[in-house]
Amino acid sequence: MSLPFLLEIGTEEIPDWMIEPWLEQLRFHVQGMLDGKSLGGSVSWAEATPRRLAVRADHVVERQVNSRKTSRGPAVSEGETAKIRFAESMGVRAEDLATIQTPKGAYFIAHKEISGKPAAEILTSEIPKVILRILWPKTMYWTGKNGPRFIRPIRWIVALLGGEVVHFGIADVESGNVSVGHRQLGAAHVPVTIDTYESKLRENGVILSAAERRAKIEKDIENLGVRIKPDTALLETLVYLTEYPTAIQGSFDPEFLKLPAEVLVTVMRHHQRYFSVESADGTLAPKFVAIMNTSADPDGLVRLGNERVLRARFNDARFFWETDQKKKLADRVADLAHVTFQAKLGSYLEKTERMIALVKELHGDHAAIRAAQLSKCDLTTELVKEFTELQGVVGGLYARVQGEPDEVWQAIYDHYKPASMEDSIPRNHAGQLVSIADKLDTLLGCFKIGLIPTGSRDPFALRRAAQGVVKILVEGELRLPVRKLLGGDAKLEEFVLDRVRYYFKDIRGFKYDEVNAVLASGWDDLVDVEERLVAIQAVRPTEDFEPLAASFKRIQNILKQAQFTGNGGMIDAALLEPGPEADLYNEFQNVRGTLANQPYRPALESIASLRPKVDLFFDKVLVNAPDAKIRQNRLILLQTLLKEFSTIADFSEIVTNA
Repeated sequence: MSLPFLLEIGTEEIPDWMIEPWLEQLRFHVQGMLDGKSLGGSVSWAEATPRRLAVRADHVVERQVNSRKTSRGPAVSEGETAKIRFAESMGVRAEDLATIQTPKGAYFIAHKEISGKPAAEILTSEIPKVILRILWPKTMYWTGKNGPRFIRPIRWIVALLGGEVVHFGIADVESGNVSVGHRQLGAAHVPVTIDTYESKLRENGVILSAAERRAKIEKDIENLGVRIKPDTALLETLVYLTEYPTAIQGSFDPEFLKLPAEVLVTVMRHHQRYFSVESADGTLAPKFVAIMNTSADPDGLVRLGNERVLRARFNDARFFWETDQKKKLADRVADLAHVTFQAKLGSYLEKTERMIALVKELHGDHAAIRAAQLSKCDLTTELVKEFTELQGVVGGLYARVQGEPDEVWQAIYDHYKPASMEDSIPRNHAGQLVSIADKLDTLLGCFKIGLIPTGSRDPFALRRAAQGVVKILVEGELRLPVRKLLGGDAKLEEFVLDRVRYYFKDIRGFKYDEVNAVLASGWDDLVDVEERLVAIQAVRPTEDFEPLAASFKRIQNILKQAQFTGNGGMIDAALLEPGPEADLYNEFQNVRGTLANQPYRPALESIASLRPKVDLFFDKVLVNAPDAKIRQNRLILLQTLLKEFSTIADFSEIVTNA
């Protein structure tokens, strides 16, 4: 007989951003426990709200199946006393022992029947371990320092197997069949069964399903008849901030629209968690959509409260904007000496000076140098101190109203881009150079003082910085010498190379062996890397390419086994044997002569055309000829082939069926 199992862990409010990944941990650990204890069953769903984590498993066996355990004891040669002691230790009669023959002789063995335990007994023991095994970023005590730790204090636990309670306790909380409803809309005690669990919660103001809460928010907004600024991340936040979400519309004084839209949207999104509303022409409308955690606002009190708070926030932003305008960005450069970038790397003024030097090294023009000089000045403004999410953006906006050229203010505005692989790169050349300089300075400085990411720890977001440099270089088509810019730091080079591999393989979708082959032939110019990858991707399906790659791998192995370095030797045409050897050499000379001015794709096609001559050479010619001079000449021929064509890619890295 199989039974369903339900577990609900009720807590104080859990931070929204922690819920989804750690809910998956709960699902994983429950399934692992069921499998490890031979209880059968599988987790059918796992859901969460800010106040509860819940998981259900179906088809859990009522009792473990009986099993038989075989244990090996002493050697038969040890005698009767050893046999009796072994039998007693196993809880069986001596005459019931059997023997087994091994290469080392005969040994006593005991077969012991083990009765399966009831599932309820196992769950009573194991579920507390499962709950406390969840690895939260931070945990807290709520019953004293020797008590259990969890993300928030546990207030109730529902644990049911079929129709019965699975009894256990964590700290001062005992499991039962009583859940808790919504703080305002539900009862404090909600008796449930497995079958009625979701419906009883719904009756008490809790929508358990995250997907259903998400759909309700979207439908409510649609019913309001407004067009919001799309914001997937904010939607996910609100899904896990609420148990019964309801959308309401509010408005604000159109006078505030004189402030830049970026400022208003940031205040609404980051500080109030409101959706911005757009007019038909795509401009910001003097409205917002808030999501409240209750069913209705019949008297409009929630709406009025949200409008009042937003008005105060906008007034603060307007005051900071107007105050900041009294001092130009250019006059704030010296103030950066009082803003610390990193204790060992100095102030932001020092960072700015290093960025300017890097921009000059990157051959940046006057606009790029000016943008680098002003890029960090907004860190001294009141608006950025209050709304840190706007750094860079505020600098760009201030530069624009203070009369800086478009190329300069746009470069300042964009220089933190890209924030992710989905984000765009800076829109103009100056912004791209300033962004690269900013990220390179951080990478060079942190690696110099030993702040190198390890495992999942990356407090200075160096992986994102390196990824941003790679993305800008490739997508901005900037032919800059990557390795030269890394200052000869071997660890930093390997770190950035790893990001290059990730970009081309995981983001751009090139095959791993193609990426390895191209990077093995050099990665100083990432635009060139992309061009070589595109060419290989296009030529690889042709019939000659992979067989030729297999031949190159064979050439590499021959040279390695012969421990041949070549020492700069030249092919002696007079020593070439007429037929396949001379034919390969002549065809090689013809192909080599056409490569210099060819794009990569036709160049690769020309190289692939050598395949029949290479195959015939290996079929008919003995590389390790008895004559030392001929052997040496043939090895030089193979090495020259390998070296000449490996400037595009190391073809031996291509995985083939050969």
